[in-house]
Amino acid sequence: MAEKIITTDEKAVAEKLLQVQAIRLSVQQPFTWSSGWKSPIYCDNRKVLGFPYIRDFIKSELCNVIFAQFPEAGLLAGVATAGIAWGAMAADQLKLPYVYVRSKPKEHGLGQQIEGHYQQGQPTVVVEDLISTGKSSLQVVEILRAEGVEVVGLVSIFNYGFPAAHQAFEKAGVPYVSLSNYPTLISLALEKGLVTPQEESILLEWSSDPAGWKGV
Repeated sequence: MAEKIITTDEKAVAEKLLQVQAIRLSVQQPFTWSSGWKSPIYCDNRKVLGFPYIRDFIKSELCNVIFAQFPEAGLLAGVATAGIAWGAMAADQLKLPYVYVRSKPKEHGLGQQIEGHYQQGQPTVVVEDLISTGKSSLQVVEILRAEGVEVVGLVSIFNYGFPAAHQAFEKAGVPYVSLSNYPTLISLALEKGLVTPQEESILLEWSSDPAGWKGV
């Protein structure tokens, strides 16, 4: 399924992520992701949690999107760990039940992987902070579906826009919405003088082949 069209201000969201350095750009000294990929961008939306007014703005944007695009939602499910707080805040504002999903079952107690109360067939929206390849997000979708939960969509704060992720969501039949995205961010960074036109070209080149990018 194609990414849903939303009315949120993608530029405003990107600006706030840059403002609190939840997103950092470094073309000359790229970051190394856990996958081993070299990247001129690093995103950690947990930084936003320390800024109450911006946190409230992002929370409200998530709620607006969920309410508008997935009005049938009867349950929100946060992705551990970075999506837990955002999912809980959105569920509280929308007055919806809430669970969060671990990457693997607990090794003690009841060995649960889905934490919280849910029912089979409940129309559920997954809340994620970031979409890169989509692998971890769709793993959560599979876990919920295996327990009989109906996943109607996924929302995230930011999306790198990798073609592989779009294809993976399409194959899984999961509509998804992101508050902001990589092209919007790079355009804003150029406008604000945070990157040069030459660096913009490098940043866009990276996004077309992140796995193969070796830096400048």
